[in-house]
Amino acid sequence: MSDEEEETRLGSAIDALGITSTLKDGELVSAAIVLLKVIETDGSTRLSMPYSDGLGWIEHAGMLRVAEVMESGTAETRSPDSEE
Repeated sequence: MSDEEEETRLGSAIDALGITSTLKDGELVSAAIVLLKVIETDGSTRLSMPYSDGLGWIEHAGMLRVAEVMESGTAETRSPDSEE
């Protein structure tokens, strides 16, 4: 990180973008990966991908792969407990 960069908590930035998720009573968020499109002061853009503390590389990779499958529409809609 350069002298000009500063780590910032993302809660208010994510709130300002209107991002929400549905959680059932008793469910807890245990990890997160956030893909950010950042507009630099000179107008250029960059991507940044911070993730929660304690997230291991295998969980990180797995969450990214599942997100890719979900977004591509190839995720099956059956329950993971299904015997098929």
